[in-house]
Amino acid sequence: MYPPDAPQATAGDEHAVRALTFEADLRHLASLSRESASVGERAAAEWIAARLGELGAPARVEEEPAHGGYWWPIGLLNGAAAAAGVLALRSRSRLGRLLAGAAGAGAAAALWDDMGGGSQWFRRRALPMRSTWNVVAEAGPRDAERTVVLIAHHDAAHSGLVFHPALPRIPVERFPELHAKSTQTVPIMYLTWLGSALVATGGLLGRRGALRLGVALGLGTVAAMADIGSRAVVPGANDNLSAVAVLLAIAQSLRERPLEDVRVILLSTGSEESFMEGMRGFARRHFPDLDRERTELLCLECVGGPTLVVLEGEGMLWMRDYPQRSRAALAAAAERAGVAVKRGLRTVAATDALIALRAGYEVATLASVDETNFPANYHWPSDDPDNLVWGTIGQAVAVTERFLRGRADAL
Repeated sequence: MYPPDAPQATAGDEHAVRALTFEADLRHLASLSRESASVGERAAAEWIAARLGELGAPARVEEEPAHGGYWWPIGLLNGAAAAAGVLALRSRSRLGRLLAGAAGAGAAAALWDDMGGGSQWFRRRALPMRSTWNVVAEAGPRDAERTVVLIAHHDAAHSGLVFHPALPRIPVERFPELHAKSTQTVPIMYLTWLGSALVATGGLLGRRGALRLGVALGLGTVAAMADIGSRAVVPGANDNLSAVAVLLAIAQSLRERPLEDVRVILLSTGSEESFMEGMRGFARRHFPDLDRERTELLCLECVGGPTLVVLEGEGMLWMRDYPQRSRAALAAAAERAGVAVKRGLRTVAATDALIALRAGYEVATLASVDETNFPANYHWPSDDPDNLVWGTIGQAVAVTERFLRGRADAL
């Protein structure tokens, strides 16, 4: 399974040494173009499933429907709202403005649903669908008292100018005191929703200023989405092959030291970058059989940066905190593992954890950030294996293992 010419990195501590066991796997996967719902994503899923099987966790690849992108849904809805706003500005009739307002309201509702972990009814009904591939492996007895689902994802994102690494450094350099006190980054995705909301407001209330601003924001969003859709897929080493490496390490650990009272599901989703479509498929297929009172989920997201973080909550448009008990359990696992983790941060992105959170499960997310409070090399071509912090990945392995064994100790 290992590519023969994979270069090896050096380790600076025991955590890094453990993580580097899976460097060759990560480098091979990073060499694949893993766009959501693509042939490369499927190849990655099959590779991961085979490796998990070799490590003692028999795995299967499950096919689920997915559109495979977010730029078309967001771009089309913003384009429609902007066009309606232009027509309203040109129309002299109240009916024309009301129709434009209704179109803007419909677009805003569809965008809120698509970005907020909803049913994604617009893309499912209006856009072509493809296949995405999840990897599902299990360790431990199926009839165990507790089930823990560990979540990573193996697809990779498109780049885009909005992800330029200089942008999140602006508040760090210009407003250092404010940045030091902040608990989340600027919710930039609001701009992709605000245009349609302003068209709705302007059309329904007859506010031409709101219409003009809504049209401008809508057209700007269309341009941004077109840029993202036309860009190449990044290697996605930190986001999120670093978490796949943790899954492999945990599979190895569970083979060497099995858990007798906890069932562990190792899940690597496809199409996470297209707003968690793979996780939605897993939820449709498996949530009916996963008792909410006996199941908890741990999402591993971008764990290859400088500083490990126990996230407090997430949401692109509406912030949702994870259950306090889940966050506390994860932080306690880090303390038992002797790993320092940062607290107090919430992400204005969205992860696979959001689907479980909305479904009512106990869920937490372990992630990492750099000094900007963003994931390192986020959606940028520099997100390659050479820029990973292997010690942090090893720390994530240690924390995850302590979390799992803590669930067994609590029984």
